[in-house]
Amino acid sequence: MSKVGFVSLGCPKALVDSELILTRLSAEGYEVTNQYADAQLVIVNTCGFIDSAVEESLQAIGEALTENGKVIVTGCLGAKTAQDGSSMVLQRHPQVLAVTGPHATNEVLDAVHLHLPKPHDPFLDLLPPIGIKLTPKHYAYLKISEGCNHHCSFCIIPQMRGDLVSRSIDDVLSEAKKLFESGVKELLIVSQDTSAYGVDIQYRTGFWQGRPIKSKLFDLASALKEMAREHDAWVRLHYVYPYPSVDQIIPLMADFKDHGNGLLPYLDIPFQHAHPNVLKRMKRPASGEKVLERIVQWREVCPDLVIRSTFIAGFPGETRAEFDYLLDFINQSQIDRVGCFAYSPVEGASANVLDGALDQAEREDRQGEFMATAQALSLGLLERRIGQKIRVLVDSQNKQGGIGRSYADAPEIDGVVYIEPVDRPSKRYRVGDLIRATVLSTRGHDLIVRI
Repeated sequence: MSKVGFVSLGCPKALVDSELILTRLSAEGYEVTNQYADAQLVIVNTCGFIDSAVEESLQAIGEALTENGKVIVTGCLGAKTAQDGSSMVLQRHPQVLAVTGPHATNEVLDAVHLHLPKPHDPFLDLLPPIGIKLTPKHYAYLKISEGCNHHCSFCIIPQMRGDLVSRSIDDVLSEAKKLFESGVKELLIVSQDTSAYGVDIQYRTGFWQGRPIKSKLFDLASALKEMAREHDAWVRLHYVYPYPSVDQIIPLMADFKDHGNGLLPYLDIPFQHAHPNVLKRMKRPASGEKVLERIVQWREVCPDLVIRSTFIAGFPGETRAEFDYLLDFINQSQIDRVGCFAYSPVEGASANVLDGALDQAEREDRQGEFMATAQALSLGLLERRIGQKIRVLVDSQNKQGGIGRSYADAPEIDGVVYIEPVDRPSKRYRVGDLIRATVLSTRGHDLIVRI
């Protein structure tokens, strides 16, 4: 049987691209292996967003070439060019078989067919309805659109992935239904700009189970909530920009505490900064000055709402006063989960030509100061949960207990919940179960619970 090796790097959106490629490979009869020596060629799905990710991807390509020799490169790095306009990948590794950009399943398969002919006719073979997934069986990512209409000055994603292209709502809901029916207990909605879903197709009306439904985030979230409730499952929204339309989504989350399923009271919002002048230099969308007021209003509607966000410290031209403004924003907004990057120039980004660049040491100092402030706040918020009864989605278990996540914890990026060993057989559980437990204490950014 023809065997293909696969290396998947980057964000959840790149992971979905990997899943699409793997699904097609399996449908056509290729066997996927994680051993270079067993593979007849290797596909590397790359990331090209920041310098460290570029270097990691280039090193992964080099390793695959050394260990196997036949490599096809896809993903965001494949779309990046060097200063002379040539492919960055080919400049560093000219011996690769082919290079494509992101979201290029057909192009990748064409390259595979050229160098490793497909074994059989895909129409004669069966696959699981959900295709091939790289995540555990109990959770999955669902990408609702590709690309982005915004051109933030620090970002080159639109250059690599193009403008916003939304999937039809019936297509999205059809995939969601298959995932829930396969046993998925948590569906994580991803895109470059989840709030803008449907803008490019003028919120076109589709049909789902015999009724009209608009290709709009509110309608999609409502339908997914209903579907998740039928399967006692969760839906989590990522990459949500704080457009005014987000205010309509919050009430959909408000009854989660009563049911323990449906649309999670959790928003992943990449604010990036808080000061209006910095946001203007960043060319950020939805950068209104009333964000704090809106967060207060959201929590009045949904007191259990958890907000996670990322920020950039040391952006070109950032004054000490602007940075202090950001620290004040963090303290006032009470954001639960926070990450911060020291600004790093990205080749091709317009921010590189802005005046007032800070040196690396200053950027890293501000990142450290920001994270110290944010972590103290986050730990304090976490301690408020001691004594509460919560639902936990079990990710793993052993004789020492289990590890899971609450509604406040997205996989890989937030905290976890440590489950103490059970004291009687009636309390046993399996991976993928949603269980109820009492919070006993905290450990760093994590919770310790007992059933």
